[in-house]
Amino acid sequence: MPATAPEPATSLRLFVALWPDPATRAAIAQWQRTWDWPSRAAPVKAERLHATLHFLGDVPAQRLGEIAAGLRGPFEPFELELGHGDVWPNGVAVLEPADTPQQLERLHAALRDAVVALGLPVDARPFRPHVTLARRARGAKPPAPLARWCWRVDEGYVLVRSLPGGAGYQVVERFGV
Repeated sequence: MPATAPEPATSLRLFVALWPDPATRAAIAQWQRTWDWPSRAAPVKAERLHATLHFLGDVPAQRLGEIAAGLRGPFEPFELELGHGDVWPNGVAVLEPADTPQQLERLHAALRDAVVALGLPVDARPFRPHVTLARRARGAKPPAPLARWCWRVDEGYVLVRSLPGGAGYQVVERFGV
């Protein structure tokens, strides 16, 4: 599937992510609602829940096709065992997997190489797979961990555009399906 042409813009804010299927997204959102959130917390809307693989930042809109082509690569399905909630020191509440499957490590590394080949910057921090549940969540209390619950990641990965003004996300390309 070719990259979807966005409305005219000079730059696009892009990232590569794992995009949950509707049932997985609903399960994550259900668990998210069971947290004890402080009043200042900003929970992520259910339709925006995802696991970022690489943040690409603002890129010229005319590079969208090139970037989509450069990110295309093999994909091996895998499972993420989810259920551990945490609040990071920066106040971001997350849902983390119990461990990182080798397939996810390989996908992340291959995409990092693709991002570098496209001349885009990569995050130097170690990869910590997670789904962001809320921002400004310092003091939030997660519920009891979920019983063994797996996200079967078999629909590939996606290139996503952050819409201007915080209006949401637009999946512009799907890979590996």
